[in-house]
Amino acid sequence: MSERTGSEGCWILASKPLGMLPDRPIFWTLDVYPDRETAQSAAASGSTVLDALGKVWLLTVGDKQQLTSMGRRVTQIGPLPVKPGEDYTAQYRESIMRPGAVSRTHLHSGPEVFYTETGETCLETPSGMQVSRKGHDVVVPEGEPMELTATGPDNRTGLVLVLHSSSKPHTTLVADWHSSGLCKKQK
Repeated sequence: MSERTGSEGCWILASKPLGMLPDRPIFWTLDVYPDRETAQSAAASGSTVLDALGKVWLLTVGDKQQLTSMGRRVTQIGPLPVKPGEDYTAQYRESIMRPGAVSRTHLHSGPEVFYTETGETCLETPSGMQVSRKGHDVVVPEGEPMELTATGPDNRTGLVLVLHSSSKPHTTLVADWHSSGLCKKQK
């Protein structure tokens, strides 16, 4: 389902309906495997195997996952702010942004979760500013408008999970909120 069209941008790589999530803490687990077959053999019900950023990833939304001996744990993010009784779809994106690149202002019908492999991204919302870099993952709650700016001297590369309501659009462009430029000061 890859929509990748060039060397820079944010592309949907996969979308997986998860249904109603259990009423307990939910996490996004990111593991790397040596090949697709090994990753697929370790997959749980909420898992997706995909190729991105030159690696084979096993991405799982659900309970905290135990690592198998053939994989390498990259990170585990959560608990995620999800609603009981809501049907969710996990949409996975690969993001490559050059320094200074700015997204359009938008929001999602569920949390957006950022894992950064290289570089950094500054996210401004009405609540303030958060910076995502390797070792510092960011979660933006459902319905919160945001603008992203790639900051720092290096290209920002990473994976993004949009855990959206299955009955609503995953992304909505926003015209009634504008950033105050906090991230431009971060560059």
